[in-house]
Amino acid sequence: MSELPYSSAYPSQLPIWQKLKDHQVKQSKMHLRDEFNKDSDRAKRFFLQSEHIYLDYSKNLITDETIKLLEELANQAGLPAAIQSMFAGEKINNSEERPALHVALRNQAGTPFMVDGEDVMPEVKAALNQMERFVWSIHSAQARGYTNKRFTDIVHLGIGGSYLGPKVVSAALKPYWKAGLNLHYVANIDGTHITEELKHLSPETTLFIIASKSFGTQETIMNARSAKDWFLRNGGNQDDIHRHFVAISSNEKKAVEFGIARENIFPMWDWVGGRYSLWSTIGLPIALTIGIENFKALLSGAHEMDEHFRTAPFTQNIPVILALLGVWYSNFFQADSHAILPYDHYLRALPAHIQQLDMESNGKSVTHSGDPVDWSTGPVIWGGAGANGQHAYHQLLHQGTHFLPADFIMPLRTHNHIGDHHALLLSNCLSQSQALMQGKTLEEAKAELTAQGKTPEQVEELAPHKVIPGNRPSNTILFEKSTPRTIGALVAMYEHKVFAQGVIWNVNSFDQWGVELGKELGQEIYDIITGDNTPNGQDSSTKGLIDLFKKINNRL
Repeated sequence: MSELPYSSAYPSQLPIWQKLKDHQVKQSKMHLRDEFNKDSDRAKRFFLQSEHIYLDYSKNLITDETIKLLEELANQAGLPAAIQSMFAGEKINNSEERPALHVALRNQAGTPFMVDGEDVMPEVKAALNQMERFVWSIHSAQARGYTNKRFTDIVHLGIGGSYLGPKVVSAALKPYWKAGLNLHYVANIDGTHITEELKHLSPETTLFIIASKSFGTQETIMNARSAKDWFLRNGGNQDDIHRHFVAISSNEKKAVEFGIARENIFPMWDWVGGRYSLWSTIGLPIALTIGIENFKALLSGAHEMDEHFRTAPFTQNIPVILALLGVWYSNFFQADSHAILPYDHYLRALPAHIQQLDMESNGKSVTHSGDPVDWSTGPVIWGGAGANGQHAYHQLLHQGTHFLPADFIMPLRTHNHIGDHHALLLSNCLSQSQALMQGKTLEEAKAELTAQGKTPEQVEELAPHKVIPGNRPSNTILFEKSTPRTIGALVAMYEHKVFAQGVIWNVNSFDQWGVELGKELGQEIYDIITGDNTPNGQDSSTKGLIDLFKKINNRL
C-alpha cells in the first residue's frame, strides 16, 4: 500500500476537535426559531451561490463561530492539500495505489491531467469522440438492427455505479430525450428484472449495452447472457450479435468472444471508480438518449462545480460547507443518518445514487494507514421524492426521537407547466424545512386547540400530541431548472462533499473492500449451488440455507 501524497490527520486528535466538542455543548442549547427571530440577516449570511447551485444553510445549528471552527477543522485535517492532490492526479486511493481522476473526464479547460507521468486527456477525448460517432450512428440510423430497422430501445446492463449514476442522470434529464428512443436499465440479478424489461421489446430494434470493466461482473454478465439467449431465441443469430450488443469494458478479449465488434468496445480506466463513472463511457446510455451535445453540457456543469470546489475559499465553497455540516452532525451531535429529499419527479432516483456514492465511499472503520477509527464516519443515506414523503416518513423527521439532518432539493422552474403544480410543490418543500426548524410549542398547540373550540380538558389531553420540537437542521439546495449543466453541477457537488468528508475522517473514499468480499463469497456459494464446488468451510447457517434452496429446486 502506497503512502498518501498529502499529510492526513486523526481528527479526534486535532486541537480543534476538543474546541468543537466544547462548542457543541453551547450550540445544543440554541433553538433555530430564536436565532431567526433575533437575527434578520441570518438567511443572507448563511447563503451561497455557485454557477448553477443556490445553497441556503441558515436552518442549521450553527453560528459564525461554528463555521470558523469547522473551517479550521478542514485546514488542520489537510483538506487543502488533499484537493490539490486529487486534481494533480496523485494516488489518493492509496490502498489500490491509484489516483481518483473522475474530474479529468469533465475537464473543459484543456489542461493536462497526469497519471504516472502521462497525460490522460488524449485518451479521454478519444473515448468521447468514439461515443460521439456511435451516438451519431444510432441517431442517424446509420447503425440498424439485423432486419434493417431503426433502434427504438436501449437496454443498459450494469450494476452499482455503472447503473445508478447513468440511471439518475438520464431520468433527471427526461425532457431532453430523443424522440423515438426508449431507455431501460437492468441491474438486479433477479431474473424477474430482465424478464419484465424484455417482455415488451423487439429483438429487431433493441440495442444492449454491457457495462463491466472486467467483463466478468457476476450480475452483469449473467444478465448479458440472458439477453443474448433472448435475442437468439427470438429471431437473431450469432452473426447479428455485433449489431445489437456493445460493451464498456477494459477486457477486449472477453467482449470479442461474446460477439461484440472491436470498434464497439468502449474503454474504462482504473483511475475512475464505479460510483464516479457516469462522466466516462459509462455515460453512453445518457448520451444516446439526450444527445452528445447535451452530454457535453452535463460534463461542463460538473467541470464548473470542480472549479468552484478547487478554487473557492472554504467559507464560500458549497461542497466544503455541506461536508463540514455533515461532520458537525455526525461527530458532535451523533447523527447516524441523513435524508436526501428531492422535490422533483425527474430526480426521484437521486437518493439511491447519493446513497451509494456516500455509503460506499465513506462507510469505513479504519484510517488510510489501517488503524481503527474512534470517530463516526459515513452516515446512513436515505430519502425519496417530495412531496410523497410528507405522507410517509416525514412524521419521524418532525416528531421522532432520531436526530436527522436533511437536504431539500428543488428546481425553481419546471419543464411541465400545469396550473399551479410547481408553486404548490415549492410551497411544500419550503414549508417542510420551515416546520423542521420552527416546530410548534405547547403554548401554541393549546392556543390552536382552544381556537378550534376544544374544552379545557380536551386541550390538556391533546396538546402534548401536537407539540413539534423543531430545531431540526436542514439544507435547501435550489437551482434554476433541471438542465444538463445544472444536473452535472448537482451530482459533482455531492461527489466533492463526500470526498471532503472522507479527508476529514481520514478514510479512503475510493476503495470498497467490503463490496469485494461479498463478491468473492457470492461466487463461492454460486459454485456450490451449481455443483461446481463442494461446500467446504461454510458455516452451518449458510450451508443449511444452500441445502434448503437445492432441495426446493431439486438440485440435491
